[in-house]
Amino acid sequence: MVVTCTSFGINGIDGYRVEVEGASRTGLPGFDLVGLPDAAVKESRDRVRSALTNCGYKLPSAHFIFNLAPADIKKEGPIYDLPITVNLMRLAGYIKADLRDCAFIGELSLSGSLRGVNGVLPMVITARESGVKKIFVPYANAHEAAVVEGIEVYPVKSIHQLKTFLDGDERIAPAVPTKNNNISSNRPIPDFSQVKGQSEAKRAMEIAAAGGHNILLIGPPGSGKSMLAKRLPSILPDMTFEEMIETTKIHSISGTLNGEGLIETRPFRKPHHTVTAVGLGGGGTAGTIRPGEVSLAHHGVLFLDELPEFSRAALEVLRQPIEDGTITISRSGQNCTYPCSIMVVAAMNPCPCGYFGDPKHHCTCSEQKIKRYLSRVSGPLLDRFDIHVEVPPVEFEELRNKEQSEPSADIKKRVDRARKIQQERFDGTGTTCNAKINASQFERWCEIDKEAEQTLKNAFELLGFTARAYDRVLKVARTIADLEGAEIIRSHHVLEAIQYRSLDRKYWSV
Repeated sequence: MVVTCTSFGINGIDGYRVEVEGASRTGLPGFDLVGLPDAAVKESRDRVRSALTNCGYKLPSAHFIFNLAPADIKKEGPIYDLPITVNLMRLAGYIKADLRDCAFIGELSLSGSLRGVNGVLPMVITARESGVKKIFVPYANAHEAAVVEGIEVYPVKSIHQLKTFLDGDERIAPAVPTKNNNISSNRPIPDFSQVKGQSEAKRAMEIAAAGGHNILLIGPPGSGKSMLAKRLPSILPDMTFEEMIETTKIHSISGTLNGEGLIETRPFRKPHHTVTAVGLGGGGTAGTIRPGEVSLAHHGVLFLDELPEFSRAALEVLRQPIEDGTITISRSGQNCTYPCSIMVVAAMNPCPCGYFGDPKHHCTCSEQKIKRYLSRVSGPLLDRFDIHVEVPPVEFEELRNKEQSEPSADIKKRVDRARKIQQERFDGTGTTCNAKINASQFERWCEIDKEAEQTLKNAFELLGFTARAYDRVLKVARTIADLEGAEIIRSHHVLEAIQYRSLDRKYWSV
């Protein structure tokens, strides 16, 4: 006798269909698993048998074999416990229901209850696309699975509850999405009104948000670099539903949803400077590739505090993701591509002690020590930051000023207007914002007048800009013009954009 039920697996951020086949034959009692299972899948044998025994189900004396098809793709994780159990109960005669339109995902405890698993959202999306009508998931994953429309999601607490439901003796209500299922925007987000002074840095942050530009903040300790970075999400445009789904899929695979539903606010990731290249970019062993910090920040902000303190290997991982918006991780026999459309915000001191150029504090670093410190950030990586801005110490009078600074809501209105201009400009081109303008679009979308062209030429020659830096200046100037509602880039737009590139030259020429 052969029985089959449907389950799913994960490849990258997408699910794929897995047919779990079960058969029994007479002979010595046994339990075999085939179809390229990893260690966690192989251990299903012990979990399944213990769960059924502890729930009072007696297995016949037979040799059971289960195949996970397609057999040429490595299966990983405990997600196949439930479909294997369902097939085993069908072979033993405990379940007789028609399961042709059903799918099963879940890990079993030894007592027969179901535990939550990672990656439920992309698997449920694939289930709907493949024509599955009903999918049974652990109760802990109900919130994230419920956001998928067009498929009935049944949250299951135990295999006994599942059996009684399939027998028609108990009703399980399908999970439905509700507002409190979501990772809500009601969570407190720091506001720019709390930042005293730093008008130039705030202006730079507004430009960065309006054009999706990467930004590097340079200043002494306590000047407010981290404070500014943490407030950037409060002025970014609201996420679209498609962005919410894509971002939630990545966090579902990584197991960082904590039982919650759709992510509605842009992620803000702040890895410690001791993070490894694998932790930042993603990776693992063959068959267990996981997204890193750059992907967990997808459609949001990746904040790198104390940039020179990160290892050179970790920083170089950023070069491809910043440029392409995706990262491809290759391991033996497996490639995974994760999206990572991110804004990178980095902060650093101008020298190891942090007080180079500070008029009120004496710098104790030698010239050689400063150069060695700054050289930890490679030129190619530095060029990938569109904006470099100096964040000076805040004066006492500014700290004691009772007048409230401009709130994030007002800044966001200007950012949204600029983004709407870009959305209409790039409609149908695949480009989402000014920071993503490609070489073929420069001539059409970055039109400059004669005076602006001469200004840009002088800066290119005097400041030693690379070709990439030239592109960055032009993109930032385009954003500044959009904030003003100007169609053509003028000289003053270019001059302000150059100001955000020239700051770092003072430090790098020590």
